Amino acid sequence: MSLLKVVFRFSLPNLPISIAEPAYLKPTQSRAWFSFRAKAEVVLGTSGTNRCIRRHTYCTMPEKKEFKRLPTDVKPENYTLRLQPDLDKFTFKGQETIDVKVLSSTTSITLNSEEIEIQSACYKAADAGDQNLKAEVKFEPENASVVLSFPSALQPGSGQLCIDFTGELNDKMKGFYRSKYSSPSGEEKYGAVTQFEATDARRAFPCWDEPAVKATFDVTLVVPKNRVALSNMPVKSENDLPEDSTWKVVTYERTPIMSTYLLAFVVGEYDYVEDKDSDGVLVRVYTPVGKKEQGQFALEVAVKTLPFYNKYFQIAYPLPKIDLIAIADFAAGAMENWGLVTYRETALLIDPKNSSSKSKQWVALVVGHELAHQWFGNLVTMEWWTHLWLNEGFASWIEYLCVDYCFPEFDIWTQFVNSDLGRALEMDALHNSHAIEIPVGHPDEVDEIFDAISYSKGASVIRMLHDYVGDESFKKGMNQYLTKFKYKNAVTEDLWESLGKASGKPVLDVMTTWTKQMGYPVVKVSEKQDGSNRVLTLTQEKFCADGVQKKEGSFSWMVPVSISTASDPKKAAVVTLLDKTSMDVTVPNVTPDQWVKVNCESVGVYRVQYSSETLDRFIPAIKNKTLPPRDRLGLQNDLFALARAGMISTVDVLKVVGAFVNEDDYTVWSDLTGNLGQISILLQNTDGFEDFKTFSKKLYKPVAQSLGWDAKESEGPLAAMLRELALTRLGKYGDEETVTEARKRFENHVSGKVPLPADLKGPVYLTVMVNGDETTFNQMMKLYDEADMQEEKVRISRCIGSIKSDELKKKVLDFAMSDKVRSQDTVFVIGGVTGTVQGRELCWQFVQDKWTELHERYKGGFLLSRLVEVSTDNFVTEARAKEVEKFFETHSAPAAERKIQQSVENIRLNAKWMERESTSVLKFLRSQ
Repeated sequence: MSLLKVVFRFSLPNLPISIAEPAYLKPTQSRAWFSFRAKAEVVLGTSGTNRCIRRHTYCTMPEKKEFKRLPTDVKPENYTLRLQPDLDKFTFKGQETIDVKVLSSTTSITLNSEEIEIQSACYKAADAGDQNLKAEVKFEPENASVVLSFPSALQPGSGQLCIDFTGELNDKMKGFYRSKYSSPSGEEKYGAVTQFEATDARRAFPCWDEPAVKATFDVTLVVPKNRVALSNMPVKSENDLPEDSTWKVVTYERTPIMSTYLLAFVVGEYDYVEDKDSDGVLVRVYTPVGKKEQGQFALEVAVKTLPFYNKYFQIAYPLPKIDLIAIADFAAGAMENWGLVTYRETALLIDPKNSSSKSKQWVALVVGHELAHQWFGNLVTMEWWTHLWLNEGFASWIEYLCVDYCFPEFDIWTQFVNSDLGRALEMDALHNSHAIEIPVGHPDEVDEIFDAISYSKGASVIRMLHDYVGDESFKKGMNQYLTKFKYKNAVTEDLWESLGKASGKPVLDVMTTWTKQMGYPVVKVSEKQDGSNRVLTLTQEKFCADGVQKKEGSFSWMVPVSISTASDPKKAAVVTLLDKTSMDVTVPNVTPDQWVKVNCESVGVYRVQYSSETLDRFIPAIKNKTLPPRDRLGLQNDLFALARAGMISTVDVLKVVGAFVNEDDYTVWSDLTGNLGQISILLQNTDGFEDFKTFSKKLYKPVAQSLGWDAKESEGPLAAMLRELALTRLGKYGDEETVTEARKRFENHVSGKVPLPADLKGPVYLTVMVNGDETTFNQMMKLYDEADMQEEKVRISRCIGSIKSDELKKKVLDFAMSDKVRSQDTVFVIGGVTGTVQGRELCWQFVQDKWTELHERYKGGFLLSRLVEVSTDNFVTEARAKEVEKFFETHSAPAAERKIQQSVENIRLNAKWMERESTSVLKFLRSQ
């Protein structure tokens, strides 16, 4: 599953959340997981005859909901499933015949079932002739299960379980649910779609809704004749419903053996574009009616991507077709249902004229992510949700490999350092983080691990591992793993075993230190010159966002370390494994004036801290850009994190920022902007914010002037993204020239005289809103109402909260809850008002006032966590931290408990920074 990428940390005051900027729309882990820590002696694996045993502090969970997985005495082999949705009454009726194997004598069968009414259920043994055993039905809502009890014991052997049932096409964006859309004529209509991951297939039909309980599926959908009906497999037959010829009966080919969460059905009105890839697989992209040209870009990406994965894994895509479809109401970014991948419209549709470069890149990444799952997740599936990160971390890494292959002009691996590694390092430095791999039990706990740790940290450690073992060994190990476990289930250690055998390296030993414990190290570097060599002393310790090591427990990692030098900046001069607290490393052929960089290309998942003398050597290389972009990015990102932790001075970091005067790399600027944005948010609470704005305008003005307002004929997408970034910052900080030009272009756009190009809409919209009045606000709302493309509606709705007026901000908050805004977008419209101190006050009060309604709408889903984040994360006082804690003590939010703790921790980090650094930072800014 792809999570929407929206990074609130990177949002500067009044900055809209870009639909194409990466950030996760999934909840974080419940605080119950980490109420205390316990020391544990853990066997980390074997390497030859030596067993590697280390002492670590592992997160444990003292309080868990009682949970048992389903009994294993009965196993499904095939579901014959027939569903008929009623798009007027929002209900559906279903019948299923499940071919089962009874493995041991039992008087009952337990399945998962939630919000389903069962009319009848019976069992027929294969050798029982016409004799059926009628079941007594007992629901267990607390376990989302149903127990079918029989008058006599079912004996070992084959049989069929037959169930008739009904359910609701809910409005919760999970299970089998209704999705509202508008026809080309503007008529409001509804379709029926599915979202089953993680545990919501049970809302569509009674089933063994666990990833390890795989089966095949024969699906039949009974739908109105004028609707498109899709499922995982191609259509086998299509006939009129005998009793009503306005309906049709669509039966699909049998699926491969697979997990329930990968099954899918879609019923609605769609157009499509199609093509075949080089291996003959039929690829279709389904779009809203009348917009099929918006599916062409995704189609081109998919047709390139499938053969790329085929070649990389050396395993053919196993289905005859794959459909990619844009869903109007969809909570996540996308879902990898086998053969029928569902997407938010903004994650799939590209208008050739009106979509930005960022949007194209985002669509390419999401398509790459979901298609990777067709192998890694669908063909081989994690045994239980504990190993979710295997699916998501791997797909989040290889999506970049794929996009780099398809679109090298995006320089996507540099963006990975910003968007995924940076996000992982930020969250995992918190005391309220969690290990990549943690035990998961009750279904309520499953959604909570769809977060930046499973995705971004998972992807980052895979990237580090790939670099450690080498591409050829990695591909060989992946093929061995997928071949061995295809159509089966696996655990993390199975992958480590395959990669270890392929590479001959201690993969299990190394990777267990990264997946079984939370956090990561900071590698402290001291150095001395020894003739023509540089001798580095590397010392590792756990990095904490507040700079404070907890007394209990100890942490250590086996850290793959690569070191580059000024003489050959892009190539590692030394590669080693830091497998103890401290070690010396000799780097040959380095003159006293040359720099030596630890963590070449920012591949390692760790921070690096240098002495002031060592840091000074990098300054000329930053100015003349001989230090490669990923290293420039990683260096400044580490410095800001160390400053936030109180380990170095923020003023010293801002002095280094001056070395980026000649910077022209979009991704370096993007990361630098995010780090400065955090300081911006804090300084809004002082009397020196104008000084920060002046400092920022001087910083961004040269790059904006070099790019100009209009695209050059030969420029690539990164130039367009950098122009958008620079103009946005200048506009929101009130640069007069930028504001004047933005207003002129906005008026021309509104009047229809000169429409804005897609890449300028973001900065122009934001600039006129930040510096606008009620007239501007009304003009923007008119544009929203007239917009026919979801990308444009999202772009507008996430910037309108930037308006100065508090009264208009209140209107935006009310608008966010209205029918004009899709439920999936409401949280981000609310977050759009938080760019100012007063905006954050209004937002927090609004969330408290509307909590009952918001909680009812989003409970049990990841959007609740995002709501907590946007409404609380950027406060700056201990009093506010206590207020947030107190509110949630009396307003339960189980799906957001971990996010609440993280937000409170971030508030306290902000408060400490304000107390420690704000005076000296303001003094520095005023001296510039």
